[in-house]
Amino acid sequence: MQDGDVIASVDLGSNSFHMLVARVEAGQLQVIDKMKEMVRLAGGLDEHGYLSQESIERGLDCMRRFGQRLAGMRRGQVRIVGTNTLRAAKNGSTFIRRAQRAIGHPIEIIGGREEARLVYLGVAHSDVPVEGRRLVVDIGGGSTELIIGEKFEPVRMESAPIGCVRLTTDYFSDGKYNKTELLKAERRAELELMSYQRAYRKLGWERAVGSSGTARSLAAVAEANGWGDGSLTLKGLDAIRDAVLKAGKLGKLSLDGLSDDRKPVFVGGLVAMRAVFEALGIERMDISDGALREGLIYDWVERQGYDDIRDVTVSRLQRMFNVDVTHADRVAQTADTLWRQVEPVWGATGDEASEALPLLAWLDVAARLHEVGLAISHSGYHHHGAYVLQHADMPGLTRLAQSAVSALVHAHRRKFKQSRFEPLDEDRRPLIMRMAVILRLAVLFHRDRGESILPAALDLTAEGDRLTLGFADDWLQKHPLTAADLEREQAYIANCGFELQFS
Repeated sequence: MQDGDVIASVDLGSNSFHMLVARVEAGQLQVIDKMKEMVRLAGGLDEHGYLSQESIERGLDCMRRFGQRLAGMRRGQVRIVGTNTLRAAKNGSTFIRRAQRAIGHPIEIIGGREEARLVYLGVAHSDVPVEGRRLVVDIGGGSTELIIGEKFEPVRMESAPIGCVRLTTDYFSDGKYNKTELLKAERRAELELMSYQRAYRKLGWERAVGSSGTARSLAAVAEANGWGDGSLTLKGLDAIRDAVLKAGKLGKLSLDGLSDDRKPVFVGGLVAMRAVFEALGIERMDISDGALREGLIYDWVERQGYDDIRDVTVSRLQRMFNVDVTHADRVAQTADTLWRQVEPVWGATGDEASEALPLLAWLDVAARLHEVGLAISHSGYHHHGAYVLQHADMPGLTRLAQSAVSALVHAHRRKFKQSRFEPLDEDRRPLIMRMAVILRLAVLFHRDRGESILPAALDLTAEGDRLTLGFADDWLQKHPLTAADLEREQAYIANCGFELQFS
C-alpha cells in the first residue's frame, strides 16, 4: 500500500452500519468521508434466529447508499465486515449475498475475538499514548468487546453476548422502564460478565477507554446534564439511570445530549455499561473516536492482508497441538506447487478473482494445520482437526475463511464427501472442493514423511473437473506405494465428480 492510496472500511454492526473512507499518508489515515445509518439489524432477529424481511430491506437500502459512495473504488480497496448479528442469524448468508450485490464489494463475517482485536487497534491508534495497559470497552448492538492491551497489541480479549439492541429487545421491547425489569436486565448483564471479572481485575490497566456509539452517547448525556466532564463515571451512570426510571417510558425519555436515533436503544446500552463498570471496578472511562472501522483500515495498512497475524495464529495452533512443522511446511509447499499448475483452469474467476490471495491463503493454512487432530487421536484425526479449526479462536481469519480451512482439513484424507462442504457458502464451494483435491494430493505425495518425494518433472493439468498427472517414465515403478495411493485416490474423488488420470 502506497501513500496517497484511498481505502474504505464498512462495519455492519448489530445496531448501526458505518462507512469510513480514508487516504493513507505516511502510515497514517486522513479521513475523507464518513457515513453512518442506524439500521438496527439485531432488532429484526426473531426468537428462531432469523432476520425479518423488514430488517433485511433496511440493511440493503443502506448498502445501496453506501455502494453509490464507493462506486468509483476498485475491489481490493474496500473492506467490509459483519459482526454479532450476522454471525448469529440463520439466514445471514442470504442477506450477505444480496448486500454484496448492492454494495459491489465482498463481505467478511468476523468472530467475536477478531472483532475485539480490530476494535482495540482502532482505539489504540486514535487514543493518547499510554504507559502500561489500556482497557477498551466497546458496547455494540449484540455484543460487548472487552480488551486489555499494551501499545498496539491486545493482551486479553473477550466478547460478551450483551449489547444495546439485545438488552432492549429482551427487557424493554414495550418501551417501559420500571425498576423490576431494569434490575432483571442488570442481573443478566452481570452474569454474562462474571466469568471475566476476576482475570481482568488481576491483569489491571492504567487507562479505561470506551469506543463506539453507546459510550459516546452516555458521555454526551452525562456532560450535557452536568453529571460528567466528557468522560464516564459510575456516579454519572447512576444519575442517568435515575433519570430513566423517572421518565418511565420511551415516549417521555428526554435528556439533553440524547439524539433521537440513539434513544430507542439507549437504556439497553446504559445497562451494559453499568454492568461493565461494576464487574471490572472501573472508576473513570475516557471516550475514543476510534472503533472497529478505523481498526479495519489500520490492520489493512499494517498487516497487508492479514499475513502477520495469520502466521502468528497458525504457529500458535501448531505449538498447541504438537504439529510436525517441518512435514506441514512440505505439504504446504507441495500444495502451492500443484495449485499453481492448475490455477489458470481451476482458479478464482469473476468476483472471486479480486480475493485470490486470501482464498489461496486458506489452502496454505489448511496444509500447515492438517494434522492438528493427531494430538487428540490418530483414528479419524481429520474429523478432530476439522472440529478444532471450526471452533478455535483464529485471529486473522474471517468466519468464512475459518469454515473453509475446517472443510479442507476434514476432506484431506479418506472418503471425499460432498457433505463436508455443504456448510460453506454456495458460491465458493466448487473452488474450495478443488482446493481440497489439491491438498489431498499434496498429503499423498508426502506419506513417507521424507524430505522430498515430489518429482521435479511432475506435470499436473486440469480440464473441467478432470486432472491428469504426468510422471517421468520410470518414476511410478520406483514408487509403488504412491502408485497404489493414486489408484485409491481415483475412487475417492470420483465420489464428488472429479476424475484423476496418471501415467
